[in-house]
Amino acid sequence: MIKNDLFLRALKGETVQRPPVWMMRQAGRYLPEFIALRDKYDFFTRCQTPELAAEITVQPIRRIAPDAAILFSDILVIPQAMGIEVLMKENFGPFLPNPIRTIQDVEKVIVPDVHETLGYVFDAIKLTKEMLNDEVPLIGFAGSPWTIMCYAVEGKGSKSFDMAKGFCFQHPEAAHILLQKITDTTIMYLKEKVKAGVNAVQIFDSWGGMLSPVDYQEFSWKYINQIIEALADDAPVIVFGKGCWFALNEMGKSRASALGVDWTCSPRNARYLSGGNITLQGNFDPSRLLSPIPVIKKMVHEMIDEFGKDKYIVNLGHGILPNIPVDHAKAFIDAVKEYNQ
Repeated sequence: MIKNDLFLRALKGETVQRPPVWMMRQAGRYLPEFIALRDKYDFFTRCQTPELAAEITVQPIRRIAPDAAILFSDILVIPQAMGIEVLMKENFGPFLPNPIRTIQDVEKVIVPDVHETLGYVFDAIKLTKEMLNDEVPLIGFAGSPWTIMCYAVEGKGSKSFDMAKGFCFQHPEAAHILLQKITDTTIMYLKEKVKAGVNAVQIFDSWGGMLSPVDYQEFSWKYINQIIEALADDAPVIVFGKGCWFALNEMGKSRASALGVDWTCSPRNARYLSGGNITLQGNFDPSRLLSPIPVIKKMVHEMIDEFGKDKYIVNLGHGILPNIPVDHAKAFIDAVKEYNQ
């Protein structure tokens, strides 16, 4: 049994003393101990070495003590496993030297045996679970098929992903074949993560907000929903779509256990749009962690008041920024623990 099960109870919609708290990207770049490992090992070495991934995952648990751990990994391990080359360039981010631009390119993409290609992730989960010693739950994650496709077609990060969108609109058949391959791989991957020991999974639709509401249904949501349907009986599923407030109503009708919200949607609107019954997660602006500590604490308490303490998981509205002081990150976590209605 997990000693601190607040996070899992919130996912079930149970009444809690206070809401649980964790932070997207909490295992990472704002922590000095993470930076020490980053300077020593390149990005994918850290992802692919179970001992390193496990160590990075538990660093924030020791340092700032959130109510859940999230496995250190990357959404781009999936395209790598599917035979798409992915590099991580210094001061640039992900770079895919052979982006997908034609139906022939799509046909070359494989649906892999996840044990062969992603076994290191499952090993990292088992090791992390040992290190966590049932103190807090462990979250596994994957990118949404649309978000993965954005990188695969664009070849790099982008402010608008016009090439990825253009590919969908010019070659819808090829786009849907690729999206389905990514979906099938993701389902197998997440199911194995649950078998390896994660207690919940999160789907990151980082670029969902690039699509219109109609296109979102066709090119993103229907694939995310396949993943939810495949996983819902195995583990709680959280869906976080950045900029996707327009889809909260549809998402709220799904079998997802919780929906992540970014900081552009107010708690009141998020509750209203999602139907008021589903657990919500979010939505503190990551840049706000640069505010003075008393301001952070005051704003966190106000945020909890607005969402309500039940059916709510405190989090940021996107990943923590690299320039956030550790004591500010800790203040965010502590503010939730100090919360009294």
